Amino acid sequence: MFIRMLTVLSIMLITALASVASAHAQQSMLDPAKAAEAKKYPRIVTYTVSWCPHCRAAKEYLTRNNIPFINKDVEMDAKAMEELTGKYQSQGVPVIVIGSGNEEVVLKGFSSESFEESLKKAQSKK
Repeated sequence: MFIRMLTVLSIMLITALASVASAHAQQSMLDPAKAAEAKKYPRIVTYTVSWCPHCRAAKEYLTRNNIPFINKDVEMDAKAMEELTGKYQSQGVPVIVIGSGNEEVVLKGFSSESFEESLKKAQSKK
């Protein structure tokens, strides 16, 4: 019984460490030469989990297109989970928040088309 419990705890630890490493690897890496161009974007926050293929697609799309974003892994960050379920009334991921305050546009789920449409909507609110 002890060995089984130790094995389960080891697997949980390895999974948690892999999730942290994956979350850090998915952060936007913006080329400094393109920083001025990036300022044309409003604040973008993604609420994701490491194992979600739609979350991964969203983060890869943003990174590939040099769109700066803040990623909040809701499995690793209790405050982010509270924001997701409370403020944004969502039980699912990804949720992408474009803009801030009264100018927020909230996108639940991800496709490049819906993101571009939401981005235009957020930029027109300025």
